[in-house]
Amino acid sequence: QVQLVESGGGLVQAGGSLRLSCEVSGSISSITVMGWYHQAPGKQRELVASITHGGFTNYADSVRGRFTISREAAKNTVYLQMNSLKPDDTAVYYCNATTVWRTFWGQGTQVTVSS
Repeated sequence: QVQLVESGGGLVQAGGSLRLSCEVSGSISSITVMGWYHQAPGKQRELVASITHGGFTNYADSVRGRFTISREAAKNTVYLQMNSLKPDDTAVYYCNATTVWRTFWGQGTQVTVSS
């Protein structure tokens, strides 16, 4: 089992920044990919950014150049640094962990960007 706890969401003005954190516990050594997804009201959950066990990163076109995914092994934490935020970034952000046998999700954290 893997447990994920997100934090760092909130309300920010357009152009501002937020950093989301995802604290990981459990069978950490079984994780192959960590990711951040978001889901806006009435829309499907979409990948925002991911990072593999080997450190390869991938970003949605809509956030590339503005968001950065990173990890701090000593703290078992994955971060999503979000800069130049736009109202369209408003959504619930979920942390995701993929292992060899299944995918795990956090409870989500709300990000609201005001214009």
